[in-house]
Amino acid sequence: MRRIAFLAAALLGSLAAQAQNGPWSLPDCINYALEHNLSVQQSALAVEQREVELNSAQNRRLPSLSASASENLSFGRGLTADNTYSNSNTTSTSFSLGGEIPIFQGFDITNGIKLGELNLAAATADLEKARDDIRVAVAQAYVQILYNQELLRVARQQAEHDEELLEQIRERLQAGKVSQAEVAAQQATLAQSRQSEIQAEGNLNISLLDLTQLLELPSPEGFAIVTPEVGDPSQVLLMRPEAIYDEAVEVKPNVEAAKLNVDYAELAIARAKGAYLPSISLSGGLGTNFYTNSKFASDPFGKQLKNNFSQYIGLSMNVPIFTRFNTRNNVRNAELSYKGQQIQLENVKKSLYKEIQQAYYNAVTAQARYAGSREAAESARQHYELTEEKYKVGKAGVADYNDARNNWLRAESEHIQARFQCLYQTKLLDFYRGKELSF
Repeated sequence: MRRIAFLAAALLGSLAAQAQNGPWSLPDCINYALEHNLSVQQSALAVEQREVELNSAQNRRLPSLSASASENLSFGRGLTADNTYSNSNTTSTSFSLGGEIPIFQGFDITNGIKLGELNLAAATADLEKARDDIRVAVAQAYVQILYNQELLRVARQQAEHDEELLEQIRERLQAGKVSQAEVAAQQATLAQSRQSEIQAEGNLNISLLDLTQLLELPSPEGFAIVTPEVGDPSQVLLMRPEAIYDEAVEVKPNVEAAKLNVDYAELAIARAKGAYLPSISLSGGLGTNFYTNSKFASDPFGKQLKNNFSQYIGLSMNVPIFTRFNTRNNVRNAELSYKGQQIQLENVKKSLYKEIQQAYYNAVTAQARYAGSREAAESARQHYELTEEKYKVGKAGVADYNDARNNWLRAESEHIQARFQCLYQTKLLDFYRGKELSF
């Protein structure tokens, strides 16, 4: 058994390692997460449970059938047919087969089937909601990796530049053009740059871990993503939030689930009222028995079973007259639940509209920030290049040069962040309209 478990674990590990070969695109990550994420699997199990419940509700239309057999032995004194007591031993054997068919149950069975169908549809909508949540979470983690990758690239460039600059300053020290203080200052700058590089690498590793955990991969080792070709997201025309909402309210699964819950609560009122109606059922069965008494001679077993064979059929009706107001209160509770589900539906719609409004204004801000950061990064680059030329001819000090370089890299980092945030926010608006998330 242990050997089988070991082989299974090795196979799963091999498959997981195979799955991590090569860079992953955003659609690859989303599709893999939809198949393997545990939260989605739990929602899928809920759908299967609703299917079983619906099948049970449908099977209530079927007749019930049961068989029984009994054997009784009696010893000692007992009352005889002539109303006297005597010592005797008796045995009795009986067999029966009976069934019952529901004819009318106050529409309880019909409404139960309809409720089961609504439950299944709601669970399916909840599953799609869980899938949507995973899509958004994966996209957010994916964008964070892209951002951290760029920050690490910038941090490495900074460290490499500071190391080269330190060598240049040491050469100038030997030529007597700078003091030892400038060398020490640049050494401190290089140490800070290396710390920033280590921090950037740690942030990237954490973001890789976050995404691989969403994908339910065993380890982020060897995991890499595709860096998409990103155009100018600030040029994307944004739809007004009202127009996006009109489309989203028709396609988003959380709204669909809330609507189904309203339908369920409305039907539950009809089912509760059905308890006021009578119920009718048809029953029938077969039976026979065998009896012996030590005081009397008995017919053989087979003959008695034949002679005692009987059949019966019956029709019963149960009319509720007074149920201690249970039915009335059940109807009231069902009506209150219906009102509550209507309010919940409005809350879901209102929350969706707020989300879309927030996403819209985030996208507007992201586009403006992207355009502004692009200009700031370009200006900082030009300033750095001018300062570098002055530094080379001795008209600017190393501190001015480092400040210009740091300002440019900082502006470049902000521009990178603004680009990916703008990309994500604009794609998120399309996602609310029912489109797939992809870069």
